[in-house]
Amino acid sequence: MAALGALVKKVWSVRRFVVLLCAPLALVPVLLSLPPKEGRCLYVILLMALYWCTEALPLAVTALLPIVLFPFLGILPSNKVCPQYFLDTNFLFLSGLIMASAIEEWNLHRRIALRVLMLVGVQPARLILGMMLTTSFLSMWLSNTASTAMMLPIANAILKSLFGEKDTSKDMNRENEENQASLQQNKLYTVPTEMQFLASTEDKDLTEEKEVASDAVSDLKKEEEYKTNIWKGFLISIPYAASIGGTATLTGTAPNLILLGQLKSYFPECDVVNFGSWFMFAFPLMLIFLLLGWLWISILYGGINLRGWRTKKSNIRVDAEARAREVIKEDYQKLGPTKFAEQAIFFLFCMFAIMLFSRDPKFIPGWASLFAPGFISDAVTGIAIVIVLFFFPSQKPSFKWWFDLKAPNTETQPLLTWRKAQETVPWNIILLLGGGFAMAKGCEESGLSVWIGGRLHPLEGVPPPVAVILITIVIALFTEFASNTATIIIFLPVLAELAIRLKVNPLYLMIPGTIGCSYAFMLPVSTPPNSIAFSSGHLMVKDMARTGLLMNLMGVLLLSLAMNTWAKSIFQLGTFPAWANIHAENATSLLTAVENVTLSAL
Repeated sequence: MAALGALVKKVWSVRRFVVLLCAPLALVPVLLSLPPKEGRCLYVILLMALYWCTEALPLAVTALLPIVLFPFLGILPSNKVCPQYFLDTNFLFLSGLIMASAIEEWNLHRRIALRVLMLVGVQPARLILGMMLTTSFLSMWLSNTASTAMMLPIANAILKSLFGEKDTSKDMNRENEENQASLQQNKLYTVPTEMQFLASTEDKDLTEEKEVASDAVSDLKKEEEYKTNIWKGFLISIPYAASIGGTATLTGTAPNLILLGQLKSYFPECDVVNFGSWFMFAFPLMLIFLLLGWLWISILYGGINLRGWRTKKSNIRVDAEARAREVIKEDYQKLGPTKFAEQAIFFLFCMFAIMLFSRDPKFIPGWASLFAPGFISDAVTGIAIVIVLFFFPSQKPSFKWWFDLKAPNTETQPLLTWRKAQETVPWNIILLLGGGFAMAKGCEESGLSVWIGGRLHPLEGVPPPVAVILITIVIALFTEFASNTATIIIFLPVLAELAIRLKVNPLYLMIPGTIGCSYAFMLPVSTPPNSIAFSSGHLMVKDMARTGLLMNLMGVLLLSLAMNTWAKSIFQLGTFPAWANIHAENATSLLTAVENVTLSAL
């Protein structure tokens, strides 16, 4: 095995080297087939897309390529490229990451999770619902990966209390099957030793014992199958809930913020998408999808038995549920009484959410209207709250200290230290966002997005509702094999230009594309949460494939329903907005100039 592992590493190293070396050369024809500036920009984008999909370089390192290639190829000067890596959208995301670090530092997320599980109950279907609700709520504020990594150990502890060790159960099942096969081969049946004499003398009693033994073996097999299915249902529900929950807030997942940043780049006058308006649109969609996903997983894996809805539970299951209840209570009690730091962080967290939501909710004037228009953004709100974390005391302050001259002058630990923030905040995601914004800026400045729009004539006759479904399906399939962030970075410029060609609100296509890239449920490699759950060893690829296929279909249909109902009133999707019309006029003039340059070159 060690030799095989070393061979795999060598093959992977060679493949990475080949991709790094050959990809720039293989894409050279792109430079020659397009107008100069557009061709150079497309060359950089395809190179980055190839590196992102193959992970020949780390994702964050690939995101830094525009800083080097755009100035060298004459696409954008460095003083226009570098600022894209620290837009206010990046600082909004950074504020969410820092708040998540403070929550994790004081185990507030674990207390919330265990409390929810205590409330929902310990029946398998209810526990799966509790797991999904908790994971999705945490994923709205923490990263999807962190939420999954936190919830899986809790799920494993509950499952072990319900069913014991999974491997032990498998061994017992295998032993029972071997015993049964041996008995059946010899035409024997399991009969108590004390009853052998009676069995040999009374045929009627022997027949009854055969039926009882056969029923017992059958019950054991059904119980083992039930345990295996419930185990799978628990584990598979957590990453799915994390992916769904991350779509509910702008800070929940990187693609949402990339949409916001690219909107500001392509359509600077667009101000309809902010934390409040996004939450009003995405939160109901998340709840509906979560409920349907829970029903599907519970029915598929036996949490809800439609045939035996009124069947009385066995004593084994009743005892197992009682043990699970005790495990949850014990874990909750280990946390001890609620600390002052937890209370402070919960208060600041609520302030963080309320202020972001109420800054400019659109349906009523927000508190930002008290200040100069355009000066206060979501980034200002988020950073203002998280700054408090670095000086607010983690222990309850005593007012007697101020009047006691003999009191020791000890330094109070804040809710979050900068050292802890440095260790826990995934800074690579900030660079990845910046790379996406730099790519979008290059597409806009070089005229590549306009050139792409000019090649979308065959799609102009597609009805917009059909376009939404097709876009969501294509992106959901693409993101099964590629990073969600890389997927949306590549597709958003195309969707923006397609919307202008179709004369529909760009948000009508860009929002489904953004959310659709989070609906990656079918493969372990689709998202980090899927990989974490799969690495537990209790799931197979076919489990994720059969469960995720219907999840993907439900996501596509629900997203289409949302875009054609309540999203229309929230984002004014029924009209072609003025901010998109200005961009369309500029694009038309630029497209004419590009065509003239192309013709003159010919």
